[in-house]
Formats: sequence, C-alpha cells, structure tokens
Amino acid sequence: MAKRLVFKYFESMSTVSGTNFSELLNKPKDSVRKLHESPAQTLLLHRRDAEDLVLTTASRAEEVREVVSATTTLFVALMQHHAEVRDLVTEVMPKAFPWVRFLPREDMQAFVVELVDTLEAANSLGTPAPVSQLIGQWRRTAEAHADPKLVAILTGDHGEDFGEVPMPGAAAQ
Repeated sequence: MAKRLVFKYFESMSTVSGTNFSELLNKPKDSVRKLHESPAQTLLLHRRDAEDLVLTTASRAEEVREVVSATTTLFVALMQHHAEVRDLVTEVMPKAFPWVRFLPREDMQAFVVELVDTLEAANSLGTPAPVSQLIGQWRRTAEAHADPKLVAILTGDHGEDFGEVPMPGAAAQ
C-alpha cells in the first residue's frame, strides 16, 4: 500500500493543476473544484510578487506525511542495523547527490551518517527543514572541494593559528 501511494504521489505531481492566487480569491468554489478534480489533489497557486503556494486537502497532506515518515523510518532502520546497507548507500550516494563526488571519501561517509541521524530526528518532529539544511550545508562543502584554488587557500599554511575548526555539519557547542 505505501509503495503504491509513493508512486501515485510522485506520478500525480506531474499533473498538478494550477491557477492564479487571485482566481482563488475571486472564485473560491471554482478553485476548490479544480483542487478536487486534480489527480494529485493539489492546486498550485501562482502569485505575481511572491513564491507560488500549494493548496491541498488535509487528507492528502496526511497521506504524504505518512508516506514520508514510513519511508524515513524504514531507511533509518536499515542503515542502523545492516553494515552492508550502509556500504551500499555510501556507494550509490553519487546517484542521489552527484555533488558528493567532490567530497573526500571520509566526508561522504560522514554525510551519510549525519543524513540518517537528521532524517530520524526531523521525522520525529514532522518537519523536513533540518534535512534540507543539512543537504545544503554538505552541498556547499562539496562546492568548496570542487575548486582546487579554494581548497589550497582553505588548507594552506597561513602562518597564523585560527584555532580549532569544527568538522562540516558539527553542531555548535
């Protein structure tokens, strides 16, 4: 059932109905009708001067939350209990995040561990924000590693001691 819901959700996202935000305000019944007729049960509200909004039903939002939570829980459990899975995930990580190819191997492994920990914690809070933030931080770290001149500047001896530098993604104490 969960597998079917995941595929249904992603398949339906390509057929999201859209309308202007002003249309929702001026003709709310028509907009709600569009929402209910949409295969994704989602309506994209276009706004002129701000980011677009997504309108969905409460039941659809709960389905998505449940699928994401179940998938996250399963993934975290597999990662925590099977060394082979951890090795496989590290091996296939460049397919999901191509930029990890620029990270040193030990940093890529650290990213995998932090990602699993953050997925579990964020799932317990019901918010994807910490996961998105972590991925962004590691992406920026990979960008730094991708530039040889920047790596030389950051790792070179400058004759000054700037103190201990925390590892990427380490929590501030």
